[in-house]
Amino acid sequence: MKLYQVRKGQLVYYNNELHKIYGVKPMYKLSVHLIRLRDLTQHITNAASVEKYIPRENDSFIYNHKVYTLRNNQKPVAGDLIFINNPAPDTLDHYSLNEIEVVEKVDNKGVITSDLDGIKHSEYLLMVPGRAPDSHPIDYKDMVNMEENFDDAGSQIIHPYGEISTQLGDIYKKKDNDVLIEAMVVAIKGQTIYLGGGIEVPHEELMDTDKWEFQYNPFNN
Repeated sequence: MKLYQVRKGQLVYYNNELHKIYGVKPMYKLSVHLIRLRDLTQHITNAASVEKYIPRENDSFIYNHKVYTLRNNQKPVAGDLIFINNPAPDTLDHYSLNEIEVVEKVDNKGVITSDLDGIKHSEYLLMVPGRAPDSHPIDYKDMVNMEENFDDAGSQIIHPYGEISTQLGDIYKKKDNDVLIEAMVVAIKGQTIYLGGGIEVPHEELMDTDKWEFQYNPFNN
C-alpha cells in the first residue's frame, strides 16, 4: 500500500493482526502509526507493510480484550459501544471513520455519545458483545492455526506472544505533559516498564494512548 493511500482511521492488517491507523507522518521512514485493536497497544511501520480492510456488518473482532460482532439490525442502549462506519458529522461534531464511541442517550434520530457527538442511526454499526455464530472473524488476515478460547465476552483468539508487547529499545513520548518527555525502554520486569531518566511506569499505563505515544525502535529494521 503506497503512502498516499494510507489514511488516519483506516483498519489495516499488520503482522497478520487487525490494527487501526491513528497517525501518518510522511517525513519519517516508519510513517504509519497504528493501534492494535486486540489490546490497544501502539505500533509503527511503513505503508508497504499494511493491508487495508473495510469492516462490514457481521464482522467480529477483539477490541480491548473483549469480542464484539458488528450488527446493523439492533438499536443500542446507554453504555453500548458503536462502530462509526459511515460518518457524516455536523460542524460541531468531531467523530470520523471507524471510531468507536460509548452511547449515552438514544432517540429516534440517533444517539448521543460520551464524547457529546450526535450520530445518526445510519452512521454506525452496533458492537454486540460476543462472537455471533454467523459472524465473520476478522482478528487475523490468516486465521489458519489460530486457537480459540472462551471467556465472559465470548470466544477469544489466543495470541502466541503473550501480553507484553513492549520491547527493549522502544522509544515513547509523554502526551499528557507540558514538558516534552521522550524516553527509551531500558528494562522490563513483570508488568513494570523502566524508561531512561529513572521513569518507572506500569505496562498498562504505557499502553494508554492518551498518556504515551510509541515513536520507534532504533534497533528494529
